[in-house]
Amino acid sequence: MSATALLLPILILAVGTYAFRIVGPAVHGRVRLPRFVDDLLDDGAIVLLSALTVTSAVFEAGQFAGWARPIGVAVAGALAIVKAPFPVIVVSAALVTALLRLIFPGIDG
Repeated sequence: MSATALLLPILILAVGTYAFRIVGPAVHGRVRLPRFVDDLLDDGAIVLLSALTVTSAVFEAGQFAGWARPIGVAVAGALAIVKAPFPVIVVSAALVTALLRLIFPGIDG
């Protein structure tokens, strides 16, 4: 693949990204969305973030990543729900995942 073939899509995406960034502040006070649309966008963001979290926790290279990682992510999610400090969440999830891999060597498939 040539450099031109790679550069064109990158430039198109860059222009689109900056256009979206400019439009937000430009129309901020002028456009009012109905309350249900605002709620729908909030819910959509949560659904997309949840889907990304699940797929990245459960799959690696298109295959099941094993049980240690999803259990670590579940621990992080539980700690986030109870509003634990972020460093505690990260260290606890990593510690649980590492201990599971240490105690059960075959847990990752």
